[in-house]
Amino acid sequence: MSNRPQSGPRRELLARLAAWITGYPLDHVIRVAVDGPDCAGKSTLADELAPFVARTGREAIRISLDGFHTPREERYARGPLDPEGYYRDSFDLEAVVRNVLAPLGADGSQAYRSAAFDAEADRPASQPVRMATAGAVLLFDGVFLSRPELRPYWECSIFVDANESEILARALRRDAARFGSEEAVRERYARRYLPANRLYLRDAEPLHAADVVIENSDPRNPLVTRVSEAGRPVLHAASR
Repeated sequence: MSNRPQSGPRRELLARLAAWITGYPLDHVIRVAVDGPDCAGKSTLADELAPFVARTGREAIRISLDGFHTPREERYARGPLDPEGYYRDSFDLEAVVRNVLAPLGADGSQAYRSAAFDAEADRPASQPVRMATAGAVLLFDGVFLSRPELRPYWECSIFVDANESEILARALRRDAARFGSEEAVRERYARRYLPANRLYLRDAEPLHAADVVIENSDPRNPLVTRVSEAGRPVLHAASR
């Protein structure tokens, strides 16, 4: 989880998001998508939101799409820098539904697994079955979460956005060691990750599908830029 100090505007937004999410009158898990491009800050937001949800008395379940990659051969079948391959081939959406979203739904068993595949080891993950409590909140972060295959399963969705220059700056700080050099990071984002996000924006229109859109280029002062009718009880568009 993030250890970054939370400023007043950010704390206020986290509190409002928690109140909005936990206001859903459901007796099964409230499944929340925390969507957005790589390095926009979605994982950090979900991590920081979890304790605010827990303070309301609800269990907060944190799961990431990173635990549901496809095997290396499949996700790089179109080439290691191909953007369509990243968008269409990198994640096992059937495993996400089977292990998480369907069992945590209204007619589900409430028994779930938090991962199905270890991308680093390139092999299936061995994860224990866990039981969600009634009224728990699933905070599920990842890219491409509003695509048609997953959209019906979310009770609510948050899209965390940032401008591309800020995304690249964050990627250079985070991923240089992982990919071997800053130039390798620049190439991967220029040719694979950022074009894949543009493809997703055109293909699935997540900015219109999300209940809340947050402009997170300045994490200390996140800006809510869009709120759907589902998000209006506690959130206000264009408020800091």
